[in-house]
Amino acid sequence: METTENILVLRDLTMDYGGKLVLNRVNLEVKRGQIIGYIGPNGAGKSTTVKIMLGLIQNYQGTVELFGEDIAQGDISYKRRIGYVPEQAELYDNLTAMEFLVFTGELYGMERHYAEQKAEKLLKEFDLFSVMDTRLSSFSKGMRQKVLITSSLLHNPDLLFLDEPLSGLDANSMMIIREMLAQLAEQGKTIFYSSHIMDVVEKISNRIVLLVKGEVVADGTFEELQELSQEGTLSGIFNQLTGFTDHGERASRFISIMQDGDADA
Repeated sequence: METTENILVLRDLTMDYGGKLVLNRVNLEVKRGQIIGYIGPNGAGKSTTVKIMLGLIQNYQGTVELFGEDIAQGDISYKRRIGYVPEQAELYDNLTAMEFLVFTGELYGMERHYAEQKAEKLLKEFDLFSVMDTRLSSFSKGMRQKVLITSSLLHNPDLLFLDEPLSGLDANSMMIIREMLAQLAEQGKTIFYSSHIMDVVEKISNRIVLLVKGEVVADGTFEELQELSQEGTLSGIFNQLTGFTDHGERASRFISIMQDGDADA
């Protein structure tokens, strides 16, 4: 359910790390109910953008507004309306899944008993009910990712930041997440989705933003991005717009080097 209400606004967002320009005057307006696919090569500035919006990085130039408020004004109450799944997260291994989720829920201002009730129900949907009182140290990567995703949704956020959220998940869980994101957007939730899995970004996003060397080089629907390229897939569009077109030759050279000398062995 996309509306005209701006949930997230970036104006001339610029970030400089010791003389290196990581973000260069990024401008973006994100509406309520949109699923934004935020893509780009490694080092393009995607994670820096997200961390600035989360309030984890200061000393940037420009303006960042969430829910109509400039986050630089010092009021951090907006964070209660945000959910976040980082690409790499350190969980508290000595805690059980339930203890971690209750702890997270309380950080977001939830009452303990309410957090416990919701966590139990959500873990059941992820087939983790039987291990909810097991320490996270024994969990597989996929199980840990399910707990992390659950922790980002427990407090029913209005804005969700997802950085490679499907990493380590089985096919069934991936289908659940993709369907859930679509339904949340229909309910008016806003989702900022960053991933290198282009086919997933292509399928779930109703708007795609491509960042290259700290600058937005494309912004539109998948169909609009297709008009900028002769390629038919998002992967092809990504490669063309970022100038990465020699992947086939590189793969061949890699194999050639790998197999060099085998014939003489």
